[in-house]
Amino acid sequence: MTPRVTGLWRHPIKSHGREALTSVRLEAGATMPWDRTWAVAHDASDVDGSAWAHCRNFTIGSKAPGLMAIDARLDEATGTVTLTHPDLPDLIIDPDKDGDTLIAWSGPLQPENRAQSARVIRVPGRGMTDTDFPSVSIGNMASHRAVEHKLGQGLSEKRWRANIWLDGLPPWDEGDWIGRTVRIGSAEIAVREPVVRCLATTANPETGQRDADTLSVLNEAREFCVYGEVVTSGEIALGNGIEVL
Repeated sequence: MTPRVTGLWRHPIKSHGREALTSVRLEAGATMPWDRTWAVAHDASDVDGSAWAHCRNFTIGSKAPGLMAIDARLDEATGTVTLTHPDLPDLIIDPDKDGDTLIAWSGPLQPENRAQSARVIRVPGRGMTDTDFPSVSIGNMASHRAVEHKLGQGLSEKRWRANIWLDGLPPWDEGDWIGRTVRIGSAEIAVREPVVRCLATTANPETGQRDADTLSVLNEAREFCVYGEVVTSGEIALGNGIEVL
């Protein structure tokens, strides 16, 4: 199989839903457009949206697995986001204006013994990815299937929350790209580091229930997928090829 793009995903509100795309334009030095544009800070954090902050400051799926079952749909023209969850009514919000509504809606998904959501923030000019540089994440479906084989159960790739999914590569090939540049569609991405995984991946993205010990079958550093930085702007669409430069 010729290596190609099989999935494109953005997550408008960090840890609060994912949205499938058919194409996207990436800009050099930027996160995927509308990916992690907003994030929900918890009441033990003092972040104010003036700068990037570590994921420990936010309400995320590793602490509240129920969040993993949220789907999102963004209306770019209005900036509104529609959120769905199997256990909650659908919600349409403008995260810039309706933070309290989002927090109330997602409240039942948060364990009582964890810090509670307090406010929605937005950092001008970049998404709140888990890296201190504006990143996009890349996953390899062959590596995903290797994890399924080790676990002895089927998994949705949505557990990993990657932006770009590729197929037609050897398993774990992406680990050899660190320090190299890959061309996907007409965009070029400098691969910088592996993604270190957390308990969020143990939750089923259809139910929000923890049902797979994903971390036990990864390497000692719990690495799966890679982070890259866009160095050449360009378009990426489903079916596009990939070239390691």
